Amino acid sequence: VQLQASGGGLVQAGGSLRLSCAASGFTFSTYVMGWFRQAPGKEREFVAAVRRSAGRTYYSDSAKGRFTISRDNAKNTVYLQMNSLNPEDTALYYCAAKLGVVEDLALGGVDYWGKGTQVTVSS
Repeated sequence: VQLQASGGGLVQAGGSLRLSCAASGFTFSTYVMGWFRQAPGKEREFVAAVRRSAGRTYYSDSAKGRFTISRDNAKNTVYLQMNSLNPEDTALYYCAAKLGVVEDLALGGVDYWGKGTQVTVSS
């Protein structure tokens, strides 16, 4: 199983980034997919999730209105479009997969974790 995240980088406050996570080794379309992040000295936190059929999406309060999660089951890829970034968004961003329900993933009950991609927002 592999979850390969990409798209991180350095951006100024107010800017945008689009993260991608390419999955392999499992039946992508049957898994709930999500994004988490971990800032230095802080615990890893839930950011966003999307159901198996790319229908309903779920966001943390800090992500709501600024971030958009989406998925392409034909490409086995999940995306996180991040707009209006601020320095508090600086973190290592991880994609995650869960065979189950969104609520379980959001609470950290993840089956597969990807390696993170660094997002740094300068003020």
